Amino acid sequence: MKQSHNIIRPLFISLSVLLFVSLTGCWSSHEIEEQSLGIGLAFDKGKQSSIEKELNEQMDGYIKKDLITSTFQLITTQVASSTTKQAGPQKKAYINVSETGDSVIQMARELSLSEQPLTAHHMKVIVIGEDLARSYDLEQFLDHNLRDNDYRPSCLVLISKGRASKTLESKKAGEIPAFRLVGIVENIYRTTRILPPMPLFKLESKLHSESSFLLQNVLSVNGKVKFAGAAVIDGKTHKMTGTLNEEELEGVTWITGKGKGGVVKSFEKETGKLIVYEIESMKSSIKPRVKGSNISFDVNIESEGRLSESRVVPGDTFKNEFLKKAEKSSEKEVKRLVRNSLEKMQKEYQVDVAGFGRRLRIENPKVWKKVKKDWDQTFSETPININVKLAIKDYGTSGGSKR
Repeated sequence: MKQSHNIIRPLFISLSVLLFVSLTGCWSSHEIEEQSLGIGLAFDKGKQSSIEKELNEQMDGYIKKDLITSTFQLITTQVASSTTKQAGPQKKAYINVSETGDSVIQMARELSLSEQPLTAHHMKVIVIGEDLARSYDLEQFLDHNLRDNDYRPSCLVLISKGRASKTLESKKAGEIPAFRLVGIVENIYRTTRILPPMPLFKLESKLHSESSFLLQNVLSVNGKVKFAGAAVIDGKTHKMTGTLNEEELEGVTWITGKGKGGVVKSFEKETGKLIVYEIESMKSSIKPRVKGSNISFDVNIESEGRLSESRVVPGDTFKNEFLKKAEKSSEKEVKRLVRNSLEKMQKEYQVDVAGFGRRLRIENPKVWKKVKKDWDQTFSETPININVKLAIKDYGTSGGSKR
């Protein structure tokens, strides 16, 4: 027994030493000082600067067609250290570097000719300019980003009104625009004008399904950004075919029932005074109805909320009579928003971006097989009935009759 113990102990020590040696570092690692951490990426129609043109001519660069400008938002160790040491009103916590070419991966690699190599593992957001989204099949255009495992599947995708590179700029000291965009998406619980996040993995499934869908629009003016409506992506061409404004996007949110918060502003019928209903919960069901070759839908919307603001005075907002009026006023406004959205989808763009086809596929698969090939056209001629029921469950502490 003692002899066996004497043999095992040296073997255990030898194995431990080998394990410690293997844990001393990564053999193929790159020092963090040698990396440029990419956190944001913007794509625009190609626009070569005079310096880029001169460099290309002098160096006899690669032939490039259908030019695209990629703007990479980077955080480097030099930027981080200089920002902390030299804080000031003009100091930025990031740098933006642009490359122009016709290959997404080639532009990323060309950064290595003038900057530290790009590391895309921390990429938070990709913004595509509207002009580009109208011109390119997004599935083909984003092929590299969808294919390359350097880009996390959770990386968000947005469409920009105007130059996408502008959304990666900020005049606020210390602010990082890519993080700012991600932060705005998280405000969905406060408004019905923000779409649920569209990360790369979800976008890929949307493109493969050949169903039309929406991407959040972002607008940038003088370093300030705002989410403003949505881009309509055609399921067959995978190109941007139009936009929904902020009110029309609200209507889609009510149809899908995916809103987490927000307000409905309406005006009381008799006095024309303001009433504001604040959403606490929302749900919606889309019910297909098939009779022979005729297809129609019922959209049933329900919500509970609170009376957050009222200018209807004098009056007793605690009384059921007034609350019912407020509910009816808000219901009428929701119906208006939904009808406006349906008008835009069915008559102007002739695309289903609210999931009507998906509900038909789930509930009537045989019918769906017959119509799926030309569904957007069929949808544009389909009757849709809207039912809205809002319930005010809370009205604050103010509202008693004046004496």
